[in-house]
Parts: sequence; structure tokens; C-alpha cells
Amino acid sequence: MEETSTMPDAAVPAVPAVPPTPPVPLAALLAREDLGLRQIAGPRDPATVIHWAHTSEMADPYPYLLGGELLLTAGVHIPEAAGSGTYFDAYVPRIVEAGGAALGFGVAPVHDTVPRALVEACDQYGLPLVEVPPRTTFSGVARAVWQLMAQARHTELRRVTEAQQSLAAAAARPDPVPSVLRQLAQRTGGRAVLYAPDGAEVASAGRLPGAGVEVGAALAGLAGVVRPATEGGSGGPTPSSASDTVAGVHLAAYALGTGQGFVLGVAAARRDPGDHTIASVGAVLLSLLTGEHQSSTGAARSSALVRMLLGAAPEEVAALLDPGERWVVVHARPDGPAPDAVAASALGAALGSALVDVAGDVVRVLVPAGHREPAVQPGWTCGVSAAVVPREWGVADTQAARALSRARATREPVVRHGDRPGLAGLVAPAEAAAHARAVLAPVAGNAALLETLRTWLSLHGSWDRTAVALSVHRNTVRQRIARAAALLNTDLDDPDVRMELWFALRDA
Repeated sequence: MEETSTMPDAAVPAVPAVPPTPPVPLAALLAREDLGLRQIAGPRDPATVIHWAHTSEMADPYPYLLGGELLLTAGVHIPEAAGSGTYFDAYVPRIVEAGGAALGFGVAPVHDTVPRALVEACDQYGLPLVEVPPRTTFSGVARAVWQLMAQARHTELRRVTEAQQSLAAAAARPDPVPSVLRQLAQRTGGRAVLYAPDGAEVASAGRLPGAGVEVGAALAGLAGVVRPATEGGSGGPTPSSASDTVAGVHLAAYALGTGQGFVLGVAAARRDPGDHTIASVGAVLLSLLTGEHQSSTGAARSSALVRMLLGAAPEEVAALLDPGERWVVVHARPDGPAPDAVAASALGAALGSALVDVAGDVVRVLVPAGHREPAVQPGWTCGVSAAVVPREWGVADTQAARALSRARATREPVVRHGDRPGLAGLVAPAEAAAHARAVLAPVAGNAALLETLRTWLSLHGSWDRTAVALSVHRNTVRQRIARAAALLNTDLDDPDVRMELWFALRDA
């Protein structure tokens, strides 16, 4: 006979931000007076749940079951002599082996009563047996399962939404980290712990269910699984989250997105479908709260930024920022539309810095050097400066801008400013600057000519690539180069002239 099945959307992987559809307790289905269902055999466990309903008249339904079904049958497949034979001793164990949650037997039109041998087999093999009265159709049972699932899903979504709101409110309190942990513990009915990079507990809330010491140690160990490996470690990929069950307690650990090694651990006696979503929201909030701006280094940088905004020069705030600390400047342009604040913040997070500026179609990011090397960012074209101390930020900003122009012209995702020593290092900086002023004096007052000449020389005299880098027409590039050659009174086709101008432009 043809197989039919009713399955909820939860059979397909759900969107991470939305909890999956909760299963339906068998007791809730039995409580529906409009169905008139009655359990007549098997264990009466309140924890028995149904994930969907499935109708089959196959003598062996095993190949068609996924597990968690309420299997509905009218007994068409049962031979006449089944009552005195071993038919049900083969039929019922196959349902149990496939993971069926319960068996629903429809009385009429094939059988007037549920076969006694089936009742005995369900008692023997521990399969709940439900009698479906003649007035109740299988489609009515399936519809009731769907309705109960829809109600449960609505309830769970409302619970998750309320939890998100309470977590956001907690993050805005004067004591945000303990407040968020208290809300997590309350919403999950367990204990929430924030672990430091060294594994120590920073803060916690709630009580550990069950065996506290054993569960506490297991949760701390699970946190170590998701904590980023330190330098010199195995270097293998680290999961962002992990889960386990110890002594009947559900454990979960989430690596916070700061990259500093903080971990959120959650232990609860039960695991509802929306708990992962709630814990994930808490992890995002704690990632923001434990970010670099909360550290002493972040506070110093914030103070330095305020002072500069109020008129202080970089040299004056260098001591506050640690004069020996080095930075790189990154200029980036998106491959698509002009960047907005969200896209710029995401880029800054990927580069490891919250110091982000959006200026038209270019995003500038000030990144502490040494934490992570600016790498290729999908969807962006980037120019990276050399590592400099704070008083040289202006120079690095210019280097990053030039590197971005070259990256766009060469269609490279990332171009870094060349900072390795060369011939220019043989000339004292003061003498090189004086030479540059003398050579470039005829065009010194024309910024457009200087930038066009610099870009054109860096791209080996390519008109098209220079036009792309400067976002101008190629004829404009030709006109500017011709004008520069005339003012400089030199032949730009001469490689010696080009080399001299290039060294001069590097110090301009």
C-alpha cells in the first residue's frame, strides 16, 4: 500500500536564529477530547514525544520510518491467523528498532477491536499503543499533531523573543556581564558561566543542576574545547560551540567572538528547542561586553581618541597609547555598493579593530599590528600600510591609500605597502626630502599632477590601469602626464628619469 507521511518543517535544518519546531508530548495528544484517543498498552511515560505522524499498512514499516513517529495503521496488513501466531513478535520490535514513538491502531473498518496479541506485544517490547476510535480519522490525528506543534512553536518563539529582550535590557545595566549571566541562567533554568582565557571563572549565575562538582568540571572542560588555541598549539580549527551531557545535565559552550579566549558555558537540566538560540544571543552580547574596549588597553585608546577629537596632536597622545606600540592603516573599498556603517563595522571586526571610519566609498581601519595580519576580506579590495608608531599615522594613511589604488588597478584583493629596505635607505631622510622638493618643485603646487604621476609610475606607465586607480578617464591621465613632463622639462620615457622621479615621489 502507498506510504503517506505528515512531517513538520523541523525535519529540514532550521535557520539558526529560529528555534526548531518542538515535538508534541503524547500525553497532550491523548488529552484532546475531540479525538477520543486512548492508550491501552505500553509504558505511560510523560516524556514520550511525537515528532510527526505517519500512516502505513506495510507488514514491515521499518524502511519507511525516520524515528519519533506516531505510526498509524488500520491493521490491513495483519493476517487472519495473527492472533495465535508470532506475527506481532516480528512487527512490533521492528517499529521499536526504527525509533517509532508510538503505534496508533484504528478500530474499524478492518477490525472491531485491537488484537489482543498486539496489546501483549506492545507491553512486552515497550511500545505505547493508542486506540483510535471509529469516529476519528487518521488525517484528523495528523492535523491535531500539526496544530499542537504550531502552538508549541508559537510558544517557543514568544519565549525566545522575550528572552532576547530581557538579555538586551540586561546588557544595558550598569553591571552588564553579571546581569546577562543572570538572565541566561533564569531563561534556561540552569547555570551560566563566563570563563576567562586562562580557564578561570570570571562571573557566574544560577545553580548547577544535579551533581554540582562533576558537572562544573565537565562544563569547564567543554569550554576548553572551544577556546582558541594559543601560539605553539596544534593550530587545528577550533569549533565555535560544543555540547555534551553529563549526569543527565545538558552542557553547552560558546566561544565569544572577541578572539581573546573568553567562553560562555551553560548547564541546564533540560534542553528546550529555543535554548540554543537564547544562549547564542547571550554569547553575542557577552562578546561585545568582553571586547577590547572593556580592557585597560581599550580604555587608553578610547581616552586617546577623545583627546585627539578635542584637538590634541598624535604626538601628544602617543604616550597614552604606548609609543612603542605599532599600528597599520587599512583602506578598503567594497566590490559592490558603497559601504554603510554595518558593513564597515563587520570589516573592522574581521580585521580585529573597532577603530573604523567610513569616508564615501572607502573604509579606513586603524589596526593594532601584530595581533593578526590583515588578510584577504571577501567582497573588499584593501590597501595596507607599513606598521608604524602613533606619530606616523598620517604617513601610514597615505601609504594605505596608495596601496588601495594599486590594488584596484592590478585587481589584487590586498596590496601592502613595501617597507623592506632598499636604495632609498642609503640616503639620509633630510637629504632625500630636500632632493625631492628640488626635483618636484615645478609641479609641487598641483596635487592632481603629483598623484597622477605617482600612480602612473607605480603602474609602469599603464594609461588604463592608472585611469582605473584614479577613477578618471584615460585621456585625463594622458593630459596630466603630458602636462607634468612639460613642467618638469624632462622625458618621461627615459627609465633613468622615471627612477629619479619615483625616488623623489616616495619622499614627497
